[in-house]
Amino acid sequence: MVDLNVEMAELWGSLGAPAPGRAHVVQFVAARKGEGTSTAAREFARFAAKRAGRKTWLIDLDLVTSPQYQAIAADPERYGPLGAGAPASPDGSAFFTVQPPAPKPGGGVWPDAKYLTAHSIGGPRFWVTRFNREALRGRQKVHILPGVEYWAALRRHAEIIVVDSPSADRSQAALTLAQHMDQTVLVVSAQQPDVRPPGLLRDALASSGGRTAGVFFNQASVQPPKFLKAILP
Repeated sequence: MVDLNVEMAELWGSLGAPAPGRAHVVQFVAARKGEGTSTAAREFARFAAKRAGRKTWLIDLDLVTSPQYQAIAADPERYGPLGAGAPASPDGSAFFTVQPPAPKPGGGVWPDAKYLTAHSIGGPRFWVTRFNREALRGRQKVHILPGVEYWAALRRHAEIIVVDSPSADRSQAALTLAQHMDQTVLVVSAQQPDVRPPGLLRDALASSGGRTAGVFFNQASVQPPKFLKAILP
């Protein structure tokens, strides 16, 4: 694992502190798969957890493989041991829906929020979510919802909420939720010479009501490419 503490400190400073009494929700997304979004989001959350006064949550929107949970579980020396699963919703709301709903024994349907658990990381101040995909049955599928309820509820229990969204070429999740994010960080690999996909994603986020905070150049070992000005808002 490359040490990104310097880069995360700079990003932390550039995003600014959350308003007093209000959680700061920061989304990370890339235009293309393989830009290193999950690494950037995870390292920023780890950095934030050491500085925030209250809890830091890392919300993984990849509801297929839950890569954030997997990566943290694989490296307890760096991140800390994972705690047992706990409810990831403060009030029973969810940012997704499972369809068709599964019936509960005795009547009713299985609540969507039950499919998502949260695990503490090395103590009570840092949490990561995991979607329990193994609980799906038959033809059930999961869909991201545009509602604000989950995010409004979680804001009351955290100071920093880091949202790791799948790349825009794989999913519309980042655009669906953009309006509920305080800031969105575009992750771009320094080895990618094509500026067009990140620029198009920036415009799409703005059209969806999102606010692009800037660009994080992943794997950068030299000065940022000249196309930086073409991407920044």
